[in-house]
Amino acid sequence: MRRFALILALWPGFLAAEEFRTLTGDEILSVLTGQKLDYGEGISQTFDDTMLTQYFSGGPSAGRWAVQGDRYCSLWPPSDLWACYDVQQRDDVIRFIDDNGGTTDGTIVE
Repeated sequence: MRRFALILALWPGFLAAEEFRTLTGDEILSVLTGQKLDYGEGISQTFDDTMLTQYFSGGPSAGRWAVQGDRYCSLWPPSDLWACYDVQQRDDVIRFIDDNGGTTDGTIVE
């Protein structure tokens, strides 16, 4: 019975370690700058320190990225509208959350 109680006592800490954590603006800059994210199925994205981003899905697409407040924002020509997302992280997984609650997860490529 004591083992069972110990397992239950440790369980909440285990679950908390697996949850996504919301990033601040400074953390978004730190975690994305110079990185490449893999979205699966051959789709990836790079984030240059010059604030240029390349999205690869069958071919490259160039855009710009920025951090506004505590949100990641991107601009993809020919559109002149910035789209912004909340960003969360769990280990090497980055989650982008749009204004409707939709999510996109990418894994940092080492």
